[in-house]
Amino acid sequence: MAASKANGPAPAGGKSEFRNQKQKQENRDESELLTVPDGWKEPAFSKEDNPRGLLEESSFATLFPKYREAYLKECWPLVQKALNEHHVNATLDLIEGSMTVCTTKKTFDPYIIIRARDLIKLLARSVSFEQAVRILQDDIACDIIKIGSLVRNKERFVKRRQRLIGPKGSTLKALELLTNCYIMVQGNTVSAIGPFSGLKEVRKVVLDTMKNIHPIYNIKTLMIKRELAKDSELRSQSWERFLPQFKHKNVNKRKEPKKKTVKKEYTPFPPPQPESQIDKELASGEYFLKASQKKRQKMEAIKAKQAEALSKRQEERNKAFIPPKEKPVLKPKEASTETKIDVAAIKEKVKKAKNKKLGALTAEEVKLKMEVDEKKKKKKK
Repeated sequence: MAASKANGPAPAGGKSEFRNQKQKQENRDESELLTVPDGWKEPAFSKEDNPRGLLEESSFATLFPKYREAYLKECWPLVQKALNEHHVNATLDLIEGSMTVCTTKKTFDPYIIIRARDLIKLLARSVSFEQAVRILQDDIACDIIKIGSLVRNKERFVKRRQRLIGPKGSTLKALELLTNCYIMVQGNTVSAIGPFSGLKEVRKVVLDTMKNIHPIYNIKTLMIKRELAKDSELRSQSWERFLPQFKHKNVNKRKEPKKKTVKKEYTPFPPPQPESQIDKELASGEYFLKASQKKRQKMEAIKAKQAEALSKRQEERNKAFIPPKEKPVLKPKEASTETKIDVAAIKEKVKKAKNKKLGALTAEEVKLKMEVDEKKKKKKK
């Protein structure tokens, strides 16, 4: 009894402490729980974490295209060296055109086989060994995005894929800088290597580009997000007010039919029965005419039509013979007295010009010359 009394109040005190701790956790700001502290890194997985190793052998194989054979043959020793550090075997079969990775008895990291599988996948998708080997790091992941089935038209697919690359690879380079990822566009796939947050953005941009949304819009959004992330106050707030809202300008309008059918107002009564030929003849009185009279009426109607057509044809023919309207002849205006030309004076000038030789002196110049010559003779005497 004494023991039960001594131990009685202890659990009540423990419960109160537990409640206080729970309240403190609830009062703590959610942003502190959601954000990762700067500079924090998950500790590396070592042999001490799994000293006994793996129970079963795991292996993965992937095929590679013929054009990658020469490169893989050249860099395969480097691939084996990188995987041997993690106790993973790698084999290259050039006859089948496949690469295989498998665990060994010494392998202690259970997830390294998945990273080795991603490594051979990236090598098969034309990624260089220098970039593909980064997948063995803990904070790096990869994503192979299939874009071949997203667009049916081949020409349209090529255009959109080129849009993703950009002129001289400028769009792809901008995307790499903003997401901290390496991106490789090859055939029907886009391979990306980098941090998880960057891979998420790369996948969104690639899929939007194949849906005919230009990558420049997503790049602009990423640039704004990058600047907002630097501000510690805005980290916990919504960024929707800062991000641009782009609207689709080229909305495909539904093609309207040439002949529009206007729906009539609904009436419960059926439409009136159309009149038959006999009813029409009875209304006009033609039904009671004889066969000869009907025939004569038909002939008269035909002749009237023929006469009308003949008159129209004749009018069209006569149009060619109708003379066109002539423009009224304008009378020449009388020359004003001020602008009258002296014809006689012009004639005299022309005569003098004819008599005068080219370069000859005038009469006055000749007289002056004669006088100068006479003076010179007198001085000599």
